[in-house]
Amino acid sequence: MKRQIQLSVLIVFLFNMLHAQDPIFSQFYAAPIQINPAFAGNTLAPRISLNYRSQWPSFNNAYVTYAASYEQLFERANSGLGLMVQSDNAGDGVLRTTGFSATYAYRLTFQRDFFIKFGAEFGGTQVSLDWNKLLFTDQIDPINGPTGPGGIPNPTDENPPESLTKSYLDISAGMLVFYLKFFVRFFAQHLNTPDETILGVNEQLNSGLPVRWTLHGGTQITLVRGTRKSWPVFVSPNAAFIKQGDFGQIDAGAYFGFGKFFAGGWYRHAFSNPDAAIVLVGFQSGIFKIGYSLDVTVSELATYGTGGAHEVSLTLNFENSESFQKRRRASRFNDCFQLFR
Repeated sequence: MKRQIQLSVLIVFLFNMLHAQDPIFSQFYAAPIQINPAFAGNTLAPRISLNYRSQWPSFNNAYVTYAASYEQLFERANSGLGLMVQSDNAGDGVLRTTGFSATYAYRLTFQRDFFIKFGAEFGGTQVSLDWNKLLFTDQIDPINGPTGPGGIPNPTDENPPESLTKSYLDISAGMLVFYLKFFVRFFAQHLNTPDETILGVNEQLNSGLPVRWTLHGGTQITLVRGTRKSWPVFVSPNAAFIKQGDFGQIDAGAYFGFGKFFAGGWYRHAFSNPDAAIVLVGFQSGIFKIGYSLDVTVSELATYGTGGAHEVSLTLNFENSESFQKRRRASRFNDCFQLFR
């Protein structure tokens, strides 16, 4: 009984650390359908997004997240479709989460500078636990630690569960509003509160994955208008409110675009403590857009040397090719927001 309690506490801690909030990219603009399915088909030509994030690398690569997405507009149907694959590796492989989803968005246009998009996301996710990487209290020798002669881990009396994987269906929905130089997006993820637990040993785990609510808005202030041969100069201040279960955060900052270069800065504050300051730099040329950002930890964890969070994004937006330039300027789907291009 005592050992089962120890096991339960360990699993509860592990799952709470990972799913207090889902992985969220600091470069939200470079993961459009990850932050809202209503972004699907927001550009005239197909768009491919690749994202990588390593959070707290000093803690043996505590959290590493990969994502890849493809989206395309179907202009005659006022619709966009998208596909996304995302993988999250927690605790250097102790807990892995892999998901695949399809998104659909429909657009209502009221006038050239005012439209609303509604999006839905349907996906499947698998969670897997590497039992051999877990360490239990009965493996820790007071003198020699968790390993014996030759570095071999000490044995444990804990027994693994019948299954170390769990698969579930995930449903989400979102809305995106563009009006003149302003945008607002609302996103509700995990609407079906899926059961993601591998071990049903705790009532809290059986309650399902909490819905993640997101409200995000911003504007674009053009400083120098772009031409056919030059990129515009602009600033896009924005702020987001995110809540999932008892956890939440507020992000506020701005994205700056000047020619082919861009930069940004945000501050992220958790409900109970400061979290991180985010700095971004990047370069854009033709269909390619690449960015690097660093999350500088400002919470109490900074005293332990987390290593912050490093993030790299690559976007291939075929709308920015020469063959699409004329069509984009004439299209009724032109939203003029360079932040997401």
